[in-house]
Amino acid sequence: MSTPPPPSQPPSGGFGAPQDPPPGGFGAPAPPPAPPQQPPAGYGYPQQPPAGYGYPQQPPAGYGYPQQPPAGYGYPQQQQPGPGTPPPYGQPPTAPPYGQPPTVPVQAARPPAGGNDTRTQLMIVGAALLAIVMIVGGGLWYVSGDGGGTGGQPTANGSPSAGPDGKPQGAGGSEKVPANPKSKPLFNQPNPQPADIANVAGSWLTDSTYVKSDVAKVVGYNVVDGGKKWELPFPGELCGATRHVSDNKTAVLFKAVMPTPENKYPQCTEVGVIDLGTGKLVWSGNAKGATSGDKPVSYYEVTLSGQTVAAAGTAGGAAWNLADGKSLWLPKIDGESCRDAGYAGGEALGVIRKCGQSSSPTLHAQLLDAATGAPTASYKLAPGIEYAGIVSTKPLIVGADVGKTAKNATGLSDLFVIAPSGELKARISLADGTFAGKCASTEVEKCTNMVVGNGKIYVPSYEHQGGQSSSGRTNELLSFDLETGKQTTDRADAGDGFTMFPLRMDGSNVIAYKEPPYDKGGQIVSIDGTTMKETLLMQNPSDKASQRIETAFSPEYSEYRYHNGKLFVSRTTARKPYSDKSDPEYLFVSFTAS
Repeated sequence: MSTPPPPSQPPSGGFGAPQDPPPGGFGAPAPPPAPPQQPPAGYGYPQQPPAGYGYPQQPPAGYGYPQQPPAGYGYPQQQQPGPGTPPPYGQPPTAPPYGQPPTVPVQAARPPAGGNDTRTQLMIVGAALLAIVMIVGGGLWYVSGDGGGTGGQPTANGSPSAGPDGKPQGAGGSEKVPANPKSKPLFNQPNPQPADIANVAGSWLTDSTYVKSDVAKVVGYNVVDGGKKWELPFPGELCGATRHVSDNKTAVLFKAVMPTPENKYPQCTEVGVIDLGTGKLVWSGNAKGATSGDKPVSYYEVTLSGQTVAAAGTAGGAAWNLADGKSLWLPKIDGESCRDAGYAGGEALGVIRKCGQSSSPTLHAQLLDAATGAPTASYKLAPGIEYAGIVSTKPLIVGADVGKTAKNATGLSDLFVIAPSGELKARISLADGTFAGKCASTEVEKCTNMVVGNGKIYVPSYEHQGGQSSSGRTNELLSFDLETGKQTTDRADAGDGFTMFPLRMDGSNVIAYKEPPYDKGGQIVSIDGTTMKETLLMQNPSDKASQRIETAFSPEYSEYRYHNGKLFVSRTTARKPYSDKSDPEYLFVSFTAS
């Protein structure tokens, strides 16, 4: 293992142009409609699984309100609601949502008017109190699952225990509401100008430092004023990075040399671990596989879980110890022509293992022992699935385009929730094009627009027309129960002209970014995982200059990092400007609220 020498040429590049406003312009927000007597189709409320591979056919219906289960293969003619089944619109659930305490109705619907009205209400309240006493006396506690990393434990009063900040764990997140959520620009870093297109993916935000990949280097910036804290050069361009952090360290992929006329496209063979606090390269190295001879194996993605760094490429995967770079396993292809196609990290280490011919592979989604690479759980995906991505490793959730039925270029028709035993727990169909979760066919850990927490997966709806009096676009954040696979009644509205997508969990809350219309600034909101109530954490400026800079970043090709009232938005690719007259372009822009 060695520390690479400085780059052989200075950084350079530029990429992207401001987004045009959506066609049609934007109007004033429409007042919310009153709940109809019979719920019509509309965005946001639970759907039954649409037609797709392995699912019953369903007559088309509008987005949103609960639909009656259709008759067809796999469903009874008239399905009765059961535990975990979302109730009809306007009615209380028949059972508590997954991971939530059972509730007792202490205020029931008002009985018919009459002389016994007061007596009836007292009986209802008395019965409710008795039910509460029975639940407490029997020790019936429910605590939320691992989902968002809340870690709450039951206490004598049945509520989660307090965390380090004194707030109940599982009851919310650590992000505090700024005294003034109206933000101002913090620091904008001009775009580098490489000779050709360069990969600059990778960004990390700590309490004190924003760390960003650049052309053949990684740079740490002070989050207070944007001043450069440190710079780590590499001998070649960066070609991959993981978003995960462990022991304040992260991992990147890079090329051993810069491009030359004789070698225009060097292979991505090197793995390195960076200390985000000091900016030091902890170690770097490569691996040689069974079919590569003396040449190092080339990789296209890297991830991190606990003390294991794992990288994968066309010749299989390899892994190293995070602290010292010691080899844990090397790329190999077994007797069934199986190889590790890609890994996913975080709370556990997952892999998509591809077997057989590349034209008709068999895919296995597995959880691995991070120290040895040995499978601890394995699920075989159906024949015909060519690519699969991993959305989450704990629980293990796999996304795939089954039978090429995904709509709206999402690359995602179905989600598979896999139990620790390797059995399929639930299957969620997204094939109707209503939802905007995405998975790429190029990398296993490149499923976006989805976060997991509270025993649910949160997915935004696909953008659609706003209210009746609006010409703007909008969407909602919705969720599915991971135990049943059914859509819940959760719904958070982006608002007229805004479209939102989730960034990450914050305890049991969801942190989401709202992409603005042409005449407003973007927003960061925290969404309560129980009530779906939105709290504004940041409102970016709406002046033309700030708004133009912010919306020049396309969500599909940018990275968004928010923490402690600061938002950084960065590019993943850099290139030369299209012309000298182009608007100024930035590697990243940032905003701060106080």
